[in-house]
Amino acid sequence: MALDVGKRQRNERTFRSWDELPDGGRRYFYEVPGRLSWKARYVKEVDAEENIKRFYQEIYNERNELVEIHEKYPMDTGHRKIGEG
Repeated sequence: MALDVGKRQRNERTFRSWDELPDGGRRYFYEVPGRLSWKARYVKEVDAEENIKRFYQEIYNERNELVEIHEKYPMDTGHRKIGEG
């Protein structure tokens, strides 16, 4: 399969920030400030052809510590507090 340039351009425009992954994919992300100095980071991981592999939300507290993850794709697993087994 070939890279879908249109998907890549949309992802770059939507997320503005990304990391290149070793498998040729990317991890796109953007942050949204919340109340009480907390923030949410939305993360979209794609393969080398820009097909979505994973989409999730990370919640950070006022000390910028990751406290919760909400996996949304490929399956919505709900919120998971960090430190839970």
